[in-house]
Amino acid sequence: MLLPTRLPGISAALAAVRRALFPGSVAYWERRYADGGTSGLGSYGELAQFKASVLNRFVVEHSIRSVIEFGCGDGNQLMLCHYPRYVGLDVSRSAITRCLKRFGNDSSKSFFWYDPQCFADRTGVFRADLAVSLDVLYHLVEDAVYEDYLRRLFAAADRWAVIYSTNEDRASQEPHVRHRRFAAWINQWQPEFRLHQVISHSDGPSGSTADFHFYQRTGITPIIPA
Repeated sequence: MLLPTRLPGISAALAAVRRALFPGSVAYWERRYADGGTSGLGSYGELAQFKASVLNRFVVEHSIRSVIEFGCGDGNQLMLCHYPRYVGLDVSRSAITRCLKRFGNDSSKSFFWYDPQCFADRTGVFRADLAVSLDVLYHLVEDAVYEDYLRRLFAAADRWAVIYSTNEDRASQEPHVRHRRFAAWINQWQPEFRLHQVISHSDGPSGSTADFHFYQRTGITPIIPA
């Protein structure tokens, strides 16, 4: 007797179990880096080269003087990027420890362990010309964490913000992945920013469905009725 090659019921049940056991975004990434894991395939190889080429070109074309990244990971992607001055933040202490060692002799780069619950930048210390988010949004599965992250990202962007992520509501079998249509959230909650440019994943190597979205601060705050 031939057995079915796919068992949707079993797959769905296993996915439900994985979600139930998922410790949360912060705990997941700390455990991953602490156990010797990396930032993922997107930060290595051809995809990393593609992302670096896009970002390096943007930095030159728009005379970017400073960059802040929310979710710097293990720093491998950063090694390919050329930023005049850089601040990297990450929720994983182990990831920040790696970056401190990897870039220990680079005086143009600073790193900070980022705890959203103990972070209130009311005086604009953590701000830069360009705020960067690479392969982060679809790993923020909790609504509160996701929205808080976006608010902080755009608050840190003096001139530009760039997001490299999927931009669609799509289910995932992996508990640490949740695809969302983030552009709609930005249009509603970040009216000072307008979409400047989209660079599709189809312009780069295969292996990713994420796109670059570049947002520019307009300096104009629309009047929103109460």
